[in-house]
Amino acid sequence: MSIAIRTVAVVGAGYMGGGIAQCFADAGLHVTIADADAEATRASHERLLREAREFERLDLVNAGYADRVAANLHVADSIEEAVADVDMIEEVVPENPEIKASVHARIEAAARPDAVFGSNTSTIPITDMAAGLAHPERFLGVHFSNPAPFIPGVEIILHPGTDEAVARAAEEAVRATGKLTARLKDKAGFVLNRLQFTLLKEAMTIVEEGVASADDVDTIVRTTFGFRLPFFGPFVIADMAGLDTYRGGFATLEKHYGERLSCLESLAELVDSGHYGVKSGGGFVVPAEGNEALVEYRNTAYARLTRLLSDLGPAPVGRSTGAAVTEAPAEADSGERLG
Repeated sequence: MSIAIRTVAVVGAGYMGGGIAQCFADAGLHVTIADADAEATRASHERLLREAREFERLDLVNAGYADRVAANLHVADSIEEAVADVDMIEEVVPENPEIKASVHARIEAAARPDAVFGSNTSTIPITDMAAGLAHPERFLGVHFSNPAPFIPGVEIILHPGTDEAVARAAEEAVRATGKLTARLKDKAGFVLNRLQFTLLKEAMTIVEEGVASADDVDTIVRTTFGFRLPFFGPFVIADMAGLDTYRGGFATLEKHYGERLSCLESLAELVDSGHYGVKSGGGFVVPAEGNEALVEYRNTAYARLTRLLSDLGPAPVGRSTGAAVTEAPAEADSGERLG
């Protein structure tokens, strides 16, 4: 069975939800937003139209973006009105299980039973939320990242009962916005925030140990391994560096930090069988042969990123004498900012 998605309701029109609504509206879908009350929804709608015009003025989006958003983005006086007759619902309310459960009950009571129902949860297991629904087979995670108009990746998270046709429909709707999707199995934190939170915790530990300041940790991250991440994920990076090198590194780290930084069996098995990555035998994802094009791409990518960063100049986050602090936008937000 194929499910066509032409109309979308976004429940929660704060910074995150509003950005998601803009993405769907720019793609030509009929989008209705609803927030805590009619006044908040209308204020969010006005803000989103202003933002769309500003994005286009700054040449951050394709020509016609503001007009497309204005033409396709609509408001409802209530959640129930917004979801009553749409093909897909995207819930973007605060990352609190109780709040989500309450909003989900209202959505299910008013929505069509065949509507695709996605949550933009950042960390909460989809299975846990699905347990309270009358139609769990229609439910899945559809996790955009902040700021939604500019971050290209979207996590599609299925619980064991998610209907395959629902998953495909959600993927197609998201891809219509120009995003790249990755389909995941349900596990708390999924991929994005499980990795992101792990990095932050280790970074905080380094600062607490007195190894480096928060500013210096950020400098190292963005100018070394973080510099590679716009182009390559951790598996390709490891394959290019040499899996035997990684195995040796894990041995040192385990000696000093214990089992949490020990070598996993999957890496040890590759090295034991002669798979060292690009330099010999291939690795996790990169074959051993024909990598001249990969090396050329890598070098070109890093050189161009260096030029871009030089053109942009340093990010205006300021410097601190203690823990790094950045300020969120002043306006209130009913949705998540994680990810």
